[in-house]
Amino acid sequence: CGSGASPFDAANRRWGVLYPLPDEVPPWEGYAGYLAAVDRVRPSLNVAVLVGHGTVREAAMGGVGRRAPTDGELREMRRTVAEGMEAGAVGLSTGLIYEPGRYAGTDEIVALAREAGRAGGVYASHMRNEAAQLLESVRETIHIGEQGGCRTEISHHKASGAGNHGMVDRSLELIEQARARGLDVTADQYPYTGGSTRLAAVIQNDALGQGAGGLGRLEPEEVLVAASPDNPDFEGLRLDHFVREWDLPAEEAARRLVQEGGDHLFVVIFSMDEGDVRTVMAHESTMIGTDGIPVGSKPHPRAWATYPRILGRYVRDEGVLSLEAAIHKMTGMPAKKFDLAGRGFVREGAFADLVVFDPATVIDTATYEEPRVPPVGMPHVFVNGQAVVHDGVHTHARAGHALRRGAE
Repeated sequence: CGSGASPFDAANRRWGVLYPLPDEVPPWEGYAGYLAAVDRVRPSLNVAVLVGHGTVREAAMGGVGRRAPTDGELREMRRTVAEGMEAGAVGLSTGLIYEPGRYAGTDEIVALAREAGRAGGVYASHMRNEAAQLLESVRETIHIGEQGGCRTEISHHKASGAGNHGMVDRSLELIEQARARGLDVTADQYPYTGGSTRLAAVIQNDALGQGAGGLGRLEPEEVLVAASPDNPDFEGLRLDHFVREWDLPAEEAARRLVQEGGDHLFVVIFSMDEGDVRTVMAHESTMIGTDGIPVGSKPHPRAWATYPRILGRYVRDEGVLSLEAAIHKMTGMPAKKFDLAGRGFVREGAFADLVVFDPATVIDTATYEEPRVPPVGMPHVFVNGQAVVHDGVHTHARAGHALRRGAE
């Protein structure tokens, strides 16, 4: 959603508080340096990256930059995107609902998408508006991908805010129309009616006021504190608790929470409709992704539960998807979309990235109250042929690699 690993200083300012680097990892130079660092450290997972527009923009403009870039700044941004694509990044991502991405015009993003498109990359976007202007945002995303020569990915397709529920029928029609014109347009989704983001972004999008921004309108009881770095006691409490305790209107209580809990205070927001979730899930253009942010004591359970929840609840118990379709949406479809060679399919010569699960018993057990809980019925995970989970226990094997676009 626009956050990237390079340039290093901008990336570290944005994420260093939540994800401090181990002592053995020095600062890296560009995406080539980051991917090399991943290969040196060897995490348990494979890691592919998108060039994050917001981080690139912040570095080039010396801060948030509530304006259009100068010609020189745009050239610097293009150079950074080009370096990332040459290093093996799978595409460009934007977060146009967030700072600094929300200050970027369409033409700016098209110019950067062309750098990704020249290298065969994807344009992935957390769009400018997922509420009343959902359809306009889908059109903008498709336009940017087409003008940039990119395959296009709509991040976490949804209609946010009660007044906008049901609009996904029309946004899916726009995707279908683009695909009928020969464009490669897809989306991804996590299987929940709650999302997660920074509380600062909720405030910036007027979600606790008139709801005129990109998130729609939220009630205080629909906002759950997930991570509060400077005041962990806030975690697990809803905004309506603070409205009552501090005797403040919702937006003022939220601003005080950010002031006392830190800029990196994350919340879970309950803004979606279950019927919309099912409609988007069943559509041929939708793949599955967690969008997980594993910080704080009460993060969104999607980081632990997305895939078993799909396989247990939506496949076995409710029949929203067939087992074959669900697995394809989790594996082959994203691997092909992001040009991850040798991944996503079980066949001779492919990398042995494998999950062993029991279709009769697999289910998520993580909840909003207790999110950091592994699933049942999913005992083994192999990465590059090595067991990283055995009998439900993490082996701590460092089997992962940095994945570079198109490389075996």
